[in-house]
Amino acid sequence: MHKVRTRRVLVALSALVVVAAGVLGISGSAFANRDAKCGSVTMDENAWAGATANVYVLKYVLEKNLGCTVNIAKLPESTPLFQAMADGKVDMVPEDWNNIDLKVNQKFIKSGTLLNLGSNGVIGHIGWFIPKYLMKQHPELKSWTGLKKDWALFKTVDSQGKGLFLGGDPTYVQKDQQLIKELGLNLFFLSVGSEPAQVARWTQAYKQKKPILFYWYTPQYLNKAYQLSEIKLPPRGKNCVDSYNPKLGSNWSIYRCGYGQTIIGKVITSKFAKSGSPAVGVVKRWKWTANDQNYVANLIAGKHMDPTKAAEQWVKANPGKVKVWLGK
Repeated sequence: MHKVRTRRVLVALSALVVVAAGVLGISGSAFANRDAKCGSVTMDENAWAGATANVYVLKYVLEKNLGCTVNIAKLPESTPLFQAMADGKVDMVPEDWNNIDLKVNQKFIKSGTLLNLGSNGVIGHIGWFIPKYLMKQHPELKSWTGLKKDWALFKTVDSQGKGLFLGGDPTYVQKDQQLIKELGLNLFFLSVGSEPAQVARWTQAYKQKKPILFYWYTPQYLNKAYQLSEIKLPPRGKNCVDSYNPKLGSNWSIYRCGYGQTIIGKVITSKFAKSGSPAVGVVKRWKWTANDQNYVANLIAGKHMDPTKAAEQWVKANPGKVKVWLGK
């Protein structure tokens, strides 16, 4: 009698849970994922707004749907990312601008220590940019050759008598010092540090309608707020390299070309891949667009919203995409 009653109670409770799940919009697979042991996941957060958007949206999805403990690593500039991954300090990087494909990093792939999961859905591009109002005034700047004549437009008090070229964060993919030299341009390269510091410098000039030449990229949430024009750099050849590497020698002609289109990828450790964590499947399926990334980055960096709140807002507005990531 007690066994029958207990079974009936359990059945009733199970039915109640199913009804509650239906009301809350939670599927049975969500409970299954919750029951699976996710453990902890450490993601690298690179030093730009889009990277922060990637990390916090993934963090929100993994914690709320799988019960993971997600740690965010912000490595010092002096710490090589892929070596840190190989050493077990980071499990996953959501946004890699093809750095894993560089010869110096291929050892991690060939040894099986790291896995390149391919595209995260976003295509990136780096280039030399000026404000659109300046391009209208000086259409010769559509090509880098215009800089040979117009370099003086960019002179500033700290450009040492040359035209100023405002570089990006020193940790980013770049070759601008080498490119300036190879093109024979009378420009002084200056990096003011992080992305926020560089943004503060060029946006101040923009608001004052002054000439400014700088390293910039897409996707970036500020590209909707500021009208920018890209200067066309020399065409790319077979041996073109996009990031300066002293190990490639002193022949800088390999940098004498424009930056290419970059299929931004995601990289994980083989240890994480073999962990059995349900987070691995989510990371593999995770893809979104430049517009998605820019939306969240703008909330965080532009509107100064708490990153977790920004992630929550995007996730609630995009249940279909999240459902795909969760494999439902």
